[in-house]
Amino acid sequence: FVRELGRRHPELPVAGGFIELSPPPLGEAVAELVERGVRRFAAVPLMLVSAGHAKGDIPAALSREKERHPGISYTYGRPLGPHPALLRVLERRLAQAVDPSWDPSEVTVLLVGRGSTDPDANAEVFKAARLLWEGRGYGAVETAFVSLAKPDVPGGLDRCARLGARRVVVLPYFLFTGILPDRVRHQTEEWAAAHPETEVRSADVIGPEPELLDLVWERYEEAVKGDLRMNCDSCVYRIALPGFEDKVGLPQQPHFHPDDDGQHHHGHHHGHGHAHSHAH
Repeated sequence: FVRELGRRHPELPVAGGFIELSPPPLGEAVAELVERGVRRFAAVPLMLVSAGHAKGDIPAALSREKERHPGISYTYGRPLGPHPALLRVLERRLAQAVDPSWDPSEVTVLLVGRGSTDPDANAEVFKAARLLWEGRGYGAVETAFVSLAKPDVPGGLDRCARLGARRVVVLPYFLFTGILPDRVRHQTEEWAAAHPETEVRSADVIGPEPELLDLVWERYEEAVKGDLRMNCDSCVYRIALPGFEDKVGLPQQPHFHPDDDGQHHHGHHHGHGHAHSHAH
């Protein structure tokens, strides 16, 4: 995906990295660009919703990179979804999964998100589900999560069945393949085997589609121009939400990648204010 973005925009130095679980680490990507003479960065999170990683871990990691590379500066773009371009891809994934003879009004879609301990992020998945339902003719679009939030995938499928669904398409709200989308498919297959009266299909993830490349570029241009419109109205770090009152104003800590050799430059974590407090 990063290579294709760079190929599309040869005039712009492009690199990408991960904050955990997979190489290359974000620090390596920044170091590569610094070696190429880059001093001003626009960072775009490849995230669908604004949860802990987007709100805290990435900005904290970028702040750490400013310490490692004195003289660099960065602007931070907003997460990708929900966006009409992504909804178009989701609609295409549904069309690829359903039987062409099916009447869409008789199909229930179960949109499955990552799941978070941040209620604002979970609410964004419900928003995406509603936007996907609007004007597309599907009988219903329900929502579930693969971890950290309810309903889980079996619970979401149970709800669809109780609401009378006979044909269900489970649609993963994920950008790319990986352990969690595989888990969604596996849990879907297990549920379907135990409920033969309901016809269940699994759709594919969004993937590195042209719409996603266009959207990342749009977020990049927003960041460069300073046109940042992250919604903070229900952010768990700003507003006291029931059960999460202790998170208001909570400092964010850098998220060290186990493969990031640069972490040895510092023997301790540095706390930073909430990711987008500086943008308002």
